[in-house]
Formats: sequence, C-alpha cells, structure tokens
Amino acid sequence: MPNTQDAAASERGILIVGAGPVGLALALALHRRGQAVRLADARPAGAGERDARVLALSHGSRQTLEHLGAWPQQGPTPITTIHVSQRGALGRTQMQAAEYGVPALGYVTPAALLYRTLASAVSRAGIELMHDTEITSTAVSADRVDAHTRDGRLIAAQLLACCEGAVAGETDGAVRSRDYGQHAVICRARLAAPHRGIAYERFTPDGPLALLPLGDDYSVVWTMPAAQADARMAQDEAAFRVALQAAFGSRVQFVETLERARFPLGLRVRGEAVGSRTVWLGNAAQTLHPVAGQGFNLALRDVWALAETLTDAGDPGEPALLARYAQRRLLDRRSTIGFTDSLVRVFSNDDPLLTHARGAGLLALDLVSPLRHFVAKRMLFGARAWP
Repeated sequence: MPNTQDAAASERGILIVGAGPVGLALALALHRRGQAVRLADARPAGAGERDARVLALSHGSRQTLEHLGAWPQQGPTPITTIHVSQRGALGRTQMQAAEYGVPALGYVTPAALLYRTLASAVSRAGIELMHDTEITSTAVSADRVDAHTRDGRLIAAQLLACCEGAVAGETDGAVRSRDYGQHAVICRARLAAPHRGIAYERFTPDGPLALLPLGDDYSVVWTMPAAQADARMAQDEAAFRVALQAAFGSRVQFVETLERARFPLGLRVRGEAVGSRTVWLGNAAQTLHPVAGQGFNLALRDVWALAETLTDAGDPGEPALLARYAQRRLLDRRSTIGFTDSLVRVFSNDDPLLTHARGAGLLALDLVSPLRHFVAKRMLFGARAWP
C-alpha cells in the first residue's frame, strides 16, 4: 500500500530526483527562495564521494555557488589563461583573466569535492535527502505529481524536478540525439614544468584535446574515435604518454600519466525542458560534448533561473511559471548546445578547406578584440553576456 503520510508531507513542495551536484545546487537555490524541497537519489549514501569526474567551472558558476554557500574554499584550481589552437595548421587565440577584470576565467575541481561541499550545505540547511530511493514511475494530475518508488512508497509534490542521470523521455520522441562516434580518454598528467594556470583546447582531426589545470597537474580530456580509444586504453603508461605528447605537441612536456579512463560521447537533448508539473535540468535535460566545458555551467544557469522564477510561489508547478522559466532559458540553452555541437562537427575533421577556415577564424578571434571578448564573456556568464 502507498504510504499516504509520505504523500501528505511532501505534496506542498518540490521533489528533486537526483542528488548529484546539479540536484544539490537546485535544492539549495529553491530552499533559499522559500520553497519546500526534498531530494530523492537512487544511489546509496556516499556515492557522490566516489565520482571520478573533473568539472570545469566558469567564473559565473563560482558566483552562483558562492551565493549558495557552496563554493569549496580549498581545492578548485584557477584558469588564468585559455589557449585555443588546431594541430598542424596556423591560427590560435588566447584569452586572459586580466582582460576581463576577474581573478580567473574559470576553475577546475574534482566532482567529488564539489559534491561534498554541496551536500554539506544541504545538510546544514535541513533539506531532506533520501538515499536508496529510486523513482520508478510518476503520475501527473491537475494539482500534483505522484512519484512511486521501487520499494512501494508514494511521494507527492507540486513539482517534479528531474536532475542528473540519462536524458528522460526517450520513448516519447521528446529527445534528439547525435552519436559523434567519439570516446573521451581521460587521465591525469604530471608535468615537467608548472602549468601557470593555462588551460589548452587543442583541436585535432580526431577530436579536441583539452588540458585543464588541476592542482600541480593537468586533467586531460582526449577525444578520439572509439576504435582508437580501445588501442589507447590498452597501451602501457610509457607508450600512452608518448602518443599523448605527439597529439598535443611541444608546448607542455608530460612526465607521467595516471588514472586513465574512457567514456563515449554524444549529444542528447530534450527539446522541451518543462512539461506538466515537471522540469528537467542537468543531464536529464541535455548531455553535451565536453568541448569547452559547457555542460555543468549551463545546468547551473538553469538552476539559478528556475529558483528565481519560483521565488515564494505558492504553486511551483503552475504552468504559467514553468512556461516563463522555459522562455527565459531558451536563448542560452539553444545557443550553448549549438555552440558545442558546432565546435565538434567543424573542428573534428581534416578537410583542407575547413582547416584553413578554422585557422582564419582563430586568427580573427585573436586579432579582433571585440569578437574575442564576446566569446570570452559568453563562456564566463552565459546568455547574460549578450548585449
């Protein structure tokens, strides 16, 4: 039998499904805006502590996390310079924090560290977090959403916010996807000389190769065809390091690589981020290619906008409010998704005509400061950098 006490207790609030960094940030933002919030996570307690991902956070994301009281005081490594180039061709551009009056263009942090900081803030705020709580089905009525758990409980709320995990809704035609035919091989690389806070995005015919400063090392995201990833994962450390050095070039010297892993890359986007008493955020709304590190930053902008839209709302699932949020986020969401998708498709090939065009584009970014500043500010702040 459903637990009607659970339903009554939560019917007047918001149920967030997924307690990764996006779900935790959303809980804090909504709580600060006067909403009653509960979190349900299918994973056991402590699972977020084992998250091996590394996240690139924009300056705007730092501001958001500071507002939420969840910026890690120690751990994030600042990016003071971003260097963008393509292998084997002319053209490069460089952006520096000093040009924009910010301490850093972005920061690199282990996802587990950010999770700990967010989870601690959620606990201090007294927000309920239910572990081992998998939502298996939902039913939407005029005034509520009923969420059914695997262990037979019923949790009712006025709004269901789906965060993290795979994109929801694959069976109803609401999701479009693109298989890039690429995998990301990630590792940590130790260096012969200090990185000085420089992040590199190096485009190759096989896909982008990113170096993100993390502590004294670089976190490496090396994109390549799936078959090539098989071969790279099978190499011993010395052979892998030689191949990485050859792919990147001589600007940085690697002395050791550690913690190698891989994952497939694709674009999966839910066309409408809101539905009947339901909203999707983070990877539940869009899963992006890691090029330019935009995925989590876009999700945090969604989080902030949703919390602002629902400030002190008596019924957070009201259709007019959700429509207002969707309209507010339309430009930033579409432009960010289009930007990352275009980068992958335009730069991940060896077409000689495109090679020259890419070089000209990078050179233009470097020489035409207003254009470079526009791109940089979009990366710093998202759509609020638009005129």
